[in-house]
Amino acid sequence: MKPARVGSVAALVLMVVLLVSFAMPVGTWGTGDRGLAPLTFEPPPPGSDPARLWIDTDAACGHSARTDPDDCLAIVLLARAAGDRIAGISTVAGNAPLEVVERTTRELAARLPATLRVYSGSDAQLAMTAALEHGPLTVVALGPLTNVAAVLDARPDLRPRVARLVAVIGRRPGHLFHPAEGAGGGMLFGHGPIFRDFNFEMDPRAAARVVALNLPLTLVPYDAARRIEIGERDLDRLAAAGGALAWIAERSRAWLAYWREDIGRQGFCPFDLLAAAYLVEPRRFGCAVVHVWIGEDTTMFWRPTALLVGQGEVRPEKPQARGSALYCADVAVGIKPWLIARLAP
Repeated sequence: MKPARVGSVAALVLMVVLLVSFAMPVGTWGTGDRGLAPLTFEPPPPGSDPARLWIDTDAACGHSARTDPDDCLAIVLLARAAGDRIAGISTVAGNAPLEVVERTTRELAARLPATLRVYSGSDAQLAMTAALEHGPLTVVALGPLTNVAAVLDARPDLRPRVARLVAVIGRRPGHLFHPAEGAGGGMLFGHGPIFRDFNFEMDPRAAARVVALNLPLTLVPYDAARRIEIGERDLDRLAAAGGALAWIAERSRAWLAYWREDIGRQGFCPFDLLAAAYLVEPRRFGCAVVHVWIGEDTTMFWRPTALLVGQGEVRPEKPQARGSALYCADVAVGIKPWLIARLAP
Protein backbone atom coordinates (compact mmCIF):
# COMPACT_ATOMS: atom_id res chain seq x y z
CA MET A 1 0.00 0.00 0.00
CA LYS A 2 1.33 3.39 -0.94
CA PRO A 3 2.23 5.84 1.89
CA ALA A 4 -0.44 8.35 0.85
CA ARG A 5 -3.10 5.65 0.95
CA VAL A 6 -1.88 4.39 4.33
CA GLY A 7 -2.23 7.91 5.70
CA SER A 8 -5.74 8.24 4.28
CA VAL A 9 -6.84 4.94 5.80
CA ALA A 10 -5.37 5.88 9.18
CA ALA A 11 -7.16 9.23 9.10
CA LEU A 12 -10.45 7.50 8.21
CA VAL A 13 -10.06 4.99 11.06
CA LEU A 14 -9.32 7.80 13.50
CA MET A 15 -12.37 9.72 12.33
CA VAL A 16 -14.61 6.67 12.80
CA VAL A 17 -13.23 6.09 16.30
CA LEU A 18 -13.86 9.72 17.22
CA LEU A 19 -17.42 9.61 15.87
CA VAL A 20 -18.12 6.42 17.82
CA SER A 21 -16.64 8.05 20.91
CA PHE A 22 -18.85 11.11 20.53
CA ALA A 23 -21.87 8.82 20.28
CA MET A 24 -21.16 7.44 23.75
CA PRO A 25 -23.06 8.93 26.70
CA VAL A 26 -21.09 11.73 28.32
CA GLY A 27 -20.79 9.84 31.59
CA THR A 28 -18.82 7.00 30.00
CA TRP A 29 -15.95 9.25 28.96
CA GLY A 30 -12.92 8.79 31.14
CA THR A 31 -12.08 11.09 34.02
CA GLY A 32 -9.09 11.10 36.30
CA ASP A 33 -10.93 8.66 38.57
CA ARG A 34 -11.52 5.88 36.06
CA GLY A 35 -9.35 3.09 34.78
CA LEU A 36 -6.01 4.40 36.05
CA ALA A 37 -3.37 2.43 37.90
CA PRO A 38 -3.75 3.28 41.61
CA LEU A 39 -1.03 5.19 43.41
CA THR A 40 -0.24 5.34 47.13
CA PHE A 41 -0.20 8.96 48.26
CA GLU A 42 1.49 10.12 51.44
CA PRO A 43 2.47 13.52 52.86
CA PRO A 44 5.62 14.79 51.14
CA PRO A 45 8.78 14.14 53.15
CA PRO A 46 10.22 17.04 55.15
CA GLY A 47 12.10 19.22 52.69
CA SER A 48 15.63 20.48 52.89
CA ASP A 49 15.27 22.71 49.84
CA PRO A 50 17.18 26.00 50.00
CA ALA A 51 15.54 29.34 50.46
CA ARG A 52 16.34 30.55 46.93
CA LEU A 53 13.75 30.02 44.21
CA TRP A 54 13.84 30.34 40.42
CA ILE A 55 10.68 30.57 38.28
CA ASP A 56 10.70 29.45 34.64
CA THR A 57 7.43 30.43 32.96
CA ASP A 58 5.51 30.61 29.70
CA ALA A 59 3.03 33.16 31.10
CA ALA A 60 0.75 34.63 28.44
CA CYS A 61 -2.46 35.21 30.37
CA GLY A 62 -5.00 37.07 28.28
CA HIS A 63 -3.07 36.75 25.01
CA SER A 64 -6.12 35.01 23.54
CA ALA A 65 -9.37 33.41 24.68
CA ARG A 66 -7.57 30.06 24.71
CA THR A 67 -4.59 31.25 26.77
CA ASP A 68 -4.77 30.30 30.42
CA PRO A 69 -3.94 32.70 33.30
CA ASP A 70 -2.45 29.99 35.53
CA ASP A 71 1.20 31.09 35.25
CA CYS A 72 0.29 34.63 36.26
CA LEU A 73 -1.65 33.43 39.31
CA ALA A 74 1.26 31.17 40.26
CA ILE A 75 3.77 34.02 40.04
CA VAL A 76 1.60 36.25 42.24
CA LEU A 77 1.25 33.52 44.88
CA LEU A 78 5.01 32.91 44.92
CA ALA A 79 5.78 36.64 44.97
CA ARG A 80 3.50 37.09 48.00
CA ALA A 81 4.98 34.11 49.85
CA ALA A 82 8.65 34.33 48.85
CA GLY A 83 9.25 37.55 46.95
CA ASP A 84 12.61 38.33 48.52
CA ARG A 85 13.80 34.76 47.91
CA ILE A 86 13.04 34.66 44.18
CA ALA A 87 16.42 34.84 42.44
CA GLY A 88 14.86 35.48 39.04
CA ILE A 89 12.21 34.63 36.45
CA SER A 90 13.09 33.22 33.04
CA THR A 91 10.65 33.03 30.14
CA VAL A 92 10.15 30.21 27.67
CA ALA A 93 7.97 29.76 24.58
CA GLY A 94 4.90 27.65 25.23
CA ASN A 95 1.50 29.18 25.83
CA ALA A 96 2.52 31.83 23.29
CA PRO A 97 5.59 32.90 21.30
CA LEU A 98 8.54 34.01 23.39
CA GLU A 99 8.05 37.73 22.73
CA VAL A 100 4.46 37.52 24.03
CA VAL A 101 5.55 35.58 27.10
CA GLU A 102 8.30 38.08 27.85
CA ARG A 103 5.96 41.07 27.48
CA THR A 104 3.28 39.46 29.64
CA THR A 105 5.71 38.48 32.38
CA ARG A 106 7.28 41.93 32.49
CA GLU A 107 3.87 43.61 32.62
CA LEU A 108 2.90 41.38 35.53
CA ALA A 109 6.20 41.89 37.39
CA ALA A 110 5.82 45.66 37.11
CA ARG A 111 2.52 45.41 39.00
CA LEU A 112 3.94 43.44 41.93
CA PRO A 113 5.38 45.04 45.07
CA ALA A 114 8.39 42.70 45.05
CA THR A 115 11.24 43.53 42.68
CA LEU A 116 11.47 40.57 40.32
CA ARG A 117 14.06 40.31 37.56
CA VAL A 118 12.71 38.86 34.31
CA TYR A 119 15.03 37.32 31.71
CA SER A 120 14.19 36.22 28.19
CA GLY A 121 15.86 34.66 25.15
CA SER A 122 19.51 33.69 25.59
CA ASP A 123 19.66 35.95 28.66
CA ALA A 124 17.22 33.58 30.42
CA GLN A 125 19.62 30.65 30.28
CA LEU A 126 22.65 32.80 31.18
CA ALA A 127 20.81 34.22 34.17
CA MET A 128 19.69 30.80 35.42
CA THR A 129 23.28 29.57 35.03
CA ALA A 130 24.58 32.52 37.05
CA ALA A 131 21.99 31.92 39.77
CA LEU A 132 23.02 28.27 40.06
CA GLU A 133 26.68 29.28 40.22
CA HIS A 134 25.78 31.50 43.17
CA GLY A 135 24.23 28.60 45.10
CA PRO A 136 21.52 25.91 45.22
CA LEU A 137 18.09 26.70 43.77
CA THR A 138 14.64 25.23 43.83
CA VAL A 139 13.44 25.62 40.23
CA VAL A 140 9.73 25.69 39.46
CA ALA A 141 9.04 25.03 35.77
CA LEU A 142 5.58 26.30 34.83
CA GLY A 143 6.17 25.74 31.10
CA PRO A 144 8.17 23.41 28.83
CA LEU A 145 11.54 22.28 30.17
CA THR A 146 13.51 23.92 27.35
CA ASN A 147 15.53 26.34 29.49
CA VAL A 148 16.21 23.86 32.28
CA ALA A 149 17.52 21.24 29.86
CA ALA A 150 19.67 23.76 27.98
CA VAL A 151 21.32 25.08 31.14
CA LEU A 152 22.07 21.67 32.61
CA ASP A 153 23.27 20.27 29.27
CA ALA A 154 25.72 23.14 28.91
CA ARG A 155 26.86 23.05 32.54
CA PRO A 156 26.65 19.51 33.93
CA ASP A 157 28.70 20.66 36.92
CA LEU A 158 25.70 22.71 38.05
CA ARG A 159 23.27 19.79 38.20
CA PRO A 160 23.90 19.19 41.94
CA ARG A 161 22.90 22.83 42.56
CA VAL A 162 19.28 22.04 41.55
CA ALA A 163 18.02 21.17 45.01
CA ARG A 164 14.60 20.36 43.54
CA LEU A 165 12.83 20.80 40.23
CA VAL A 166 9.07 21.27 40.53
CA ALA A 167 7.38 20.80 37.15
CA VAL A 168 3.82 20.92 35.82
CA ILE A 169 4.04 17.83 33.66
CA GLY A 170 3.38 14.08 33.53
CA ARG A 171 0.50 11.64 33.76
CA ARG A 172 -0.45 8.07 34.52
CA PRO A 173 -0.77 5.68 31.56
CA GLY A 174 -4.22 5.87 30.04
CA HIS A 175 -5.15 9.24 31.50
CA LEU A 176 -6.87 11.44 28.94
CA PHE A 177 -7.02 15.05 30.11
CA HIS A 178 -10.74 15.50 29.64
CA PRO A 179 -11.58 18.68 31.59
CA ALA A 180 -15.36 18.36 31.18
CA GLU A 181 -15.11 15.34 33.55
CA GLY A 182 -18.52 14.12 32.41
CA ALA A 183 -20.24 17.41 33.22
CA GLY A 184 -21.86 17.69 29.78
CA GLY A 185 -22.94 20.89 28.10
CA GLY A 186 -19.70 21.53 26.26
CA MET A 187 -18.65 21.24 22.63
CA LEU A 188 -18.50 17.95 20.68
CA PHE A 189 -22.01 16.81 21.64
CA GLY A 190 -21.47 17.64 25.30
CA HIS A 191 -18.15 15.85 25.70
CA GLY A 192 -15.95 18.92 25.61
CA PRO A 193 -12.35 19.01 24.29
CA ILE A 194 -9.41 16.82 25.28
CA PHE A 195 -6.31 18.60 26.59
CA ARG A 196 -2.70 17.61 25.99
CA ASP A 197 0.10 17.26 28.52
CA PHE A 198 1.08 20.60 27.05
CA ASN A 199 4.42 21.26 28.75
CA PHE A 200 5.68 17.85 27.64
CA GLU A 201 4.42 18.04 24.08
CA MET A 202 5.89 21.52 23.48
CA ASP A 203 9.41 20.13 24.02
CA PRO A 204 9.53 16.35 24.54
CA ARG A 205 13.29 16.21 23.92
CA ALA A 206 13.96 18.64 26.75
CA ALA A 207 11.70 16.58 29.04
CA ALA A 208 13.60 13.40 28.15
CA ARG A 209 16.96 15.05 28.84
CA VAL A 210 15.79 16.32 32.23
CA VAL A 211 14.27 12.98 33.28
CA ALA A 212 17.53 11.22 32.38
CA LEU A 213 19.46 13.48 34.77
CA ASN A 214 17.57 11.96 37.73
CA LEU A 215 17.37 15.30 39.55
CA PRO A 216 15.28 15.63 42.73
CA LEU A 217 11.99 15.98 40.85
CA THR A 218 8.46 16.83 41.96
CA LEU A 219 5.60 16.66 39.48
CA VAL A 220 2.45 18.67 40.22
CA PRO A 221 0.41 17.55 37.22
CA TYR A 222 -2.99 18.13 35.62
CA ASP A 223 -4.24 15.44 38.00
CA ALA A 224 -3.72 17.77 40.98
CA ALA A 225 -5.85 20.65 39.67
CA ARG A 226 -8.72 18.77 38.04
CA ARG A 227 -11.05 19.00 41.05
CA ILE A 228 -10.58 22.75 41.58
CA GLU A 229 -12.53 25.43 39.72
CA ILE A 230 -11.86 29.16 39.64
CA GLY A 231 -15.21 30.75 38.80
CA GLU A 232 -16.69 34.18 38.28
CA ARG A 233 -17.02 34.99 41.98
CA ASP A 234 -13.39 34.10 42.51
CA LEU A 235 -12.31 36.42 39.70
CA ASP A 236 -14.51 39.16 41.17
CA ARG A 237 -12.70 38.77 44.50
CA LEU A 238 -9.32 38.94 42.79
CA ALA A 239 -10.43 42.01 40.83
CA ALA A 240 -11.54 43.74 44.03
CA ALA A 241 -8.03 43.29 45.46
CA GLY A 242 -6.69 45.63 42.77
CA GLY A 243 -3.17 45.82 41.38
CA ALA A 244 -1.74 42.74 39.70
CA LEU A 245 -4.71 40.60 40.71
CA ALA A 246 -7.21 42.93 39.06
CA TRP A 247 -5.06 42.90 35.93
CA ILE A 248 -5.02 39.07 35.91
CA ALA A 249 -8.73 38.82 36.66
CA GLU A 250 -9.61 40.99 33.68
CA ARG A 251 -7.36 38.92 31.41
CA SER A 252 -8.96 35.70 32.73
CA ARG A 253 -12.56 36.46 31.70
CA ALA A 254 -12.26 35.10 28.16
CA TRP A 255 -10.59 31.92 29.45
CA LEU A 256 -13.45 31.44 31.92
CA ALA A 257 -15.96 31.94 29.10
CA TYR A 258 -14.18 29.24 27.07
CA TRP A 259 -14.48 26.78 29.96
CA ARG A 260 -18.16 27.58 30.37
CA GLU A 261 -19.15 27.49 26.72
CA ASP A 262 -16.85 24.88 25.18
CA ILE A 263 -15.96 22.66 28.15
CA GLY A 264 -19.24 22.90 30.04
CA ARG A 265 -17.94 23.78 33.51
CA GLN A 266 -18.57 26.86 35.61
CA GLY A 267 -14.90 27.48 36.35
CA PHE A 268 -11.42 26.67 35.07
CA CYS A 269 -8.80 24.43 36.63
CA PRO A 270 -5.73 26.47 37.70
CA PHE A 271 -2.99 24.00 36.78
CA ASP A 272 0.20 26.03 37.30
CA LEU A 273 -1.18 27.65 40.44
CA LEU A 274 -1.10 24.25 42.14
CA ALA A 275 2.67 23.98 41.60
CA ALA A 276 3.10 27.31 43.36
CA ALA A 277 0.80 26.13 46.14
CA TYR A 278 2.98 23.06 46.62
CA LEU A 279 6.04 25.25 47.11
CA VAL A 280 4.22 27.50 49.58
CA GLU A 281 2.61 24.76 51.66
CA PRO A 282 3.51 21.19 50.63
CA ARG A 283 1.60 19.64 53.54
CA ARG A 284 -1.62 20.32 51.63
CA PHE A 285 -0.60 17.68 49.07
CA GLY A 286 -0.35 13.93 48.99
CA CYS A 287 2.57 12.65 46.93
CA ALA A 288 3.41 9.24 45.49
CA VAL A 289 6.98 8.07 45.00
CA VAL A 290 6.93 6.96 41.38
CA HIS A 291 9.00 5.69 38.51
CA VAL A 292 9.11 8.22 35.66
CA TRP A 293 9.80 7.39 32.05
CA ILE A 294 9.51 8.85 28.57
CA GLY A 295 8.00 6.29 26.24
CA GLU A 296 4.94 5.03 24.44
CA ASP A 297 1.67 4.83 26.34
CA THR A 298 0.75 1.30 25.33
CA THR A 299 -2.65 1.55 27.05
CA MET A 300 -3.86 3.81 24.21
CA PHE A 301 -4.38 2.37 20.75
CA TRP A 302 -2.38 5.15 19.01
CA ARG A 303 0.50 4.65 21.50
CA PRO A 304 1.46 8.30 22.04
CA THR A 305 4.84 9.14 23.51
CA ALA A 306 4.43 10.75 26.93
CA LEU A 307 6.05 11.44 30.28
CA LEU A 308 4.51 8.64 32.33
CA VAL A 309 4.54 7.64 35.99
CA GLY A 310 3.81 4.46 37.90
CA GLN A 311 4.57 2.46 41.01
CA GLY A 312 5.58 -1.12 41.68
CA GLU A 313 7.00 -3.45 39.07
CA VAL A 314 6.83 -1.01 36.20
CA ARG A 315 8.75 -2.16 33.16
CA PRO A 316 8.13 0.30 30.33
CA GLU A 317 8.91 -0.82 26.79
CA LYS A 318 12.07 0.77 25.37
CA PRO A 319 11.95 4.05 27.34
CA GLN A 320 13.78 7.04 25.94
CA ALA A 321 14.66 8.06 29.51
CA ARG A 322 13.76 6.97 33.01
CA GLY A 323 14.09 8.28 36.54
CA SER A 324 12.07 8.79 39.71
CA ALA A 325 9.96 11.55 41.20
CA LEU A 326 7.33 12.64 43.67
CA TYR A 327 3.97 12.75 41.89
CA CYS A 328 1.92 15.20 43.97
CA ALA A 329 -1.56 14.77 42.55
CA ASP A 330 -3.62 14.44 45.75
CA VAL A 331 -4.79 17.75 47.22
CA ALA A 332 -6.32 18.48 50.59
CA VAL A 333 -9.97 19.37 51.03
CA GLY A 334 -10.30 23.12 51.32
CA ILE A 335 -7.27 23.99 49.23
CA LYS A 336 -9.25 26.32 46.97
CA PRO A 337 -10.45 28.70 49.74
CA TRP A 338 -6.91 28.70 51.08
CA LEU A 339 -5.54 29.60 47.64
CA ILE A 340 -7.98 32.44 47.13
CA ALA A 341 -7.28 33.78 50.63
CA ARG A 342 -3.52 33.67 50.04
CA LEU A 343 -3.88 35.50 46.74
CA ALA A 344 -6.37 38.10 47.93
CA PRO A 345 -6.25 38.32 51.74
